[in-house]
Amino acid sequence: MSDVIPTLSLREADSPAFVRDLGAAYEQHGFVILTDHGMPQALIDRFLGLYKTFFAWPEDAKRRYHVPGGGGARGYTPFGIETAKGATHHDLKEFWHVGRELPEGHAYRKYMADNVWINELTGFRDTAIEMFETFDSTGRRILRAIATILNLPADFFEDKVQLGNSVLRVIHYPPMPPQPTDSVRAGAHEDINVITLLLGAEEPGLQVLSKRGEWLEVNPSPGSMVVNVGDMLQRLTNGTLRSTSHRVINPKSDRARHARYSMPFFLHFNPDFPIAALPSCVGPGKPEPLPPILAEEYLQERLREIKLK
Repeated sequence: MSDVIPTLSLREADSPAFVRDLGAAYEQHGFVILTDHGMPQALIDRFLGLYKTFFAWPEDAKRRYHVPGGGGARGYTPFGIETAKGATHHDLKEFWHVGRELPEGHAYRKYMADNVWINELTGFRDTAIEMFETFDSTGRRILRAIATILNLPADFFEDKVQLGNSVLRVIHYPPMPPQPTDSVRAGAHEDINVITLLLGAEEPGLQVLSKRGEWLEVNPSPGSMVVNVGDMLQRLTNGTLRSTSHRVINPKSDRARHARYSMPFFLHFNPDFPIAALPSCVGPGKPEPLPPILAEEYLQERLREIKLK
């Protein structure tokens, strides 16, 4: 049994070997590291550069982009708010959310708030939308392989996520405070969504809980992407694919003086998609499936648990 998070090349996504190895990684760890994901480094650098500028602003300037009562769905969420489910101390981070752009009158606009844009930063809106769409298309490509793992048509997920309430989050973990703290950069948690695509994990700190109950370091090579199973996919597959606890621990020694940035893209089902266990994942020797629930209802339930609602 390997206790190392596997690394695969997304360039091989259409090969049987990739599908086999991806399935094994998700059944064992719920996580995989992907190289050759095809997202342009120039876009990533331009996008992150805008947020490094924003997060360096004074607190009162940043708070102008906080949406009171918005549950953190769009714009800026200040430091010290998000708290992992069951935790007593808040996470040591602040972040920004970009969501899907929908036309006026679209039925799903009741589920998805308008985005917040920073006009003072040149190219902010266009760069954020381009980054969101690039993450979204990459996620759908990965879902084709996941559908194949589950013996489903490769396009099974396409009409179930193409208008999902997906969110691109940019996280800033500031340098550690000089005094000891009971908080950590991100407390142990599982993700709510279908899959999460993460850039920026090269900076140490991300850990995944193994089946043995041990915390494993996630150490991707520069430019790689970490992709994990979320609770929605675990529920859909009745536990066949694992949504695994993970955390971001506080850095030690000289790294404590450095900020950490990461960019997770939380890919979601369409709001009115009923999450019910796939027939192929139900049967003798498998757990009793949870009752069906609409994706939007599940999302809101979980957001309340982490104090974003």
